[in-house]
Parts: sequence; C-alpha cells; structure tokens
Amino acid sequence: MTEQDTAEEATTADDGDVDAEAANDVDIEETPENVDVEDIDLDDVTGEVDEALVERVTESDPEEIARELAALRSQNEALKAEVETLNGESDELEDKLKRKQAEFQNYKKRMDKRREEEKQRATEDLVTRILDVRDNLERALGQDEDTDIRGGVESTFRQLDDVLTAENVEVINPEPGEDVDPTVHQVLANVESEEEPGAIADVHRPGYEMADKVLREAQVTVSED
Repeated sequence: MTEQDTAEEATTADDGDVDAEAANDVDIEETPENVDVEDIDLDDVTGEVDEALVERVTESDPEEIARELAALRSQNEALKAEVETLNGESDELEDKLKRKQAEFQNYKKRMDKRREEEKQRATEDLVTRILDVRDNLERALGQDEDTDIRGGVESTFRQLDDVLTAENVEVINPEPGEDVDPTVHQVLANVESEEEPGAIADVHRPGYEMADKVLREAQVTVSED
C-alpha cells in the first residue's frame, strides 16, 4: 500500500470521520500560504541576510569591492566637507545678524538723540521769539505814567499772537450763547443769564489748543435753568 492509499484510508474512516492518529502521520508540505508570520524567527532571517552578504563579498572581485569602499569613503568625506561648509555659513550668518542688531540699536540711539536735539532747538526758537515780545512789553511799561501805552500794548499783543500762530496754536474763545463742549470747555459755575439755559453765559479765561490737542480748556460760566 502506498502512502497515498494510507492517507486516503486515514481520512475516510467509518461514517466519513477523520482518523486523527492516521492524519498525524501524514507529511503535509507547507507552502507560503500555510506559513504563519508569527512563527518566523527573525534571528534566522538576519543570519541568512548576513550569510548572503558574506557570500556576495566572498564571491565578488576584490578590486570591485575596493572601488566600492573607496567610493563610499569619498562620499563620506564629501558629506563631512558639506557639513563643515554649512556650519561655517551658519556661523557667518549669525555674526551678520548680531552686527545688524547692534547697528539698529545704534541707529535708534542716534535718532532719539537727534529728535531730542530738534526738540531743544524748536523750544529755543520759541523762547527767543517770546523774549522779543517781553522786551516790547517792558519798553511799554517803561514809558512815563502820563504816556498812552495802549497802542504799544496792542502791537505787542498782536506780535504774541503771531508767535503762537506760527506754532500752530489756536485760541479757544467761545461766544456767549454757544453750546458747552466738555472737550474744550471747563464750566466754573451756573449763573443767571439772558442766554438759553445750559448755554455759555460768559468766558472767564480763553483756552488754547495746538495741533488739535487741547493745551488748556476755556473756563466758562453757564446759564442756569
């Protein structure tokens, strides 16, 4: 009886049941479909790869192997040189950045100093023009008591207004009856007046603004309800 007959007999027992003992004796050749991946020993695979590599090196031409090794060394040296070059460029860029930062800080200091100097010069110019007004007032007051100094004072007053106008200074001097603007008017008191209730009755002291900025609010009284 052949092995095939034995296997068939083992697998076709009474009532078609499989004979387990006979089945164990059957040698089934495993195919890739029967292989369980979890049963693969990685150490065995690594060993096969290493052996294949050793076999390749052993069977290869020594001169060819030497050329390959030389090429690998050359590539390695080239990579090292490229890394050194990149490191050098990085250091150079970092130095340039530090220099630019230092130059910018110095530029800011120069600009701050220049603005301060310009501010000082503008203040000096304003004070110089006001001194001329003061000199004119002093000369007017130095006249004899019987001398009419009104004309001189009016001339000096106009000179002062010219100085303020040149500095973009405007007078806040509302007329009686105008509405109160809390942004430019300071209400001192509510008084009896012929004006409408809540309207400006009188101006106690004018205000001033410069370049749309209120330097001093105008002090006013308001007509009471």
